[in-house]
Amino acid sequence: MAALQYYDVILKPVLTEKSMNAMADKKYTFLVNPEANKTQIKEAVEKMFEGTKVKKVNTLNADGKMKRRGMTIGFTAKTKKAIVQLTEDSKDIEIFQGL
Repeated sequence: MAALQYYDVILKPVLTEKSMNAMADKKYTFLVNPEANKTQIKEAVEKMFEGTKVKKVNTLNADGKMKRRGMTIGFTAKTKKAIVQLTEDSKDIEIFQGL
């Protein structure tokens, strides 16, 4: 597989009640590529959002769930979430403003 570019790492933001409450502590949650590591996630956030400095990245992997349709059995896609904490002097991420 080809190397991941920074714009391929972050897929979309996660907008839940828990992730919205964490934004007060400058923690932002993203759905990321399952093959991305923490350093790639850090670089992607700092390049995509100007003025941000990442302090810490926590990741969690979720395996796909088994789904049935009649006698056919399959799995949904596995996912990976990243919780990115910014430094105190960093700018906020604007896509979350006004939500």
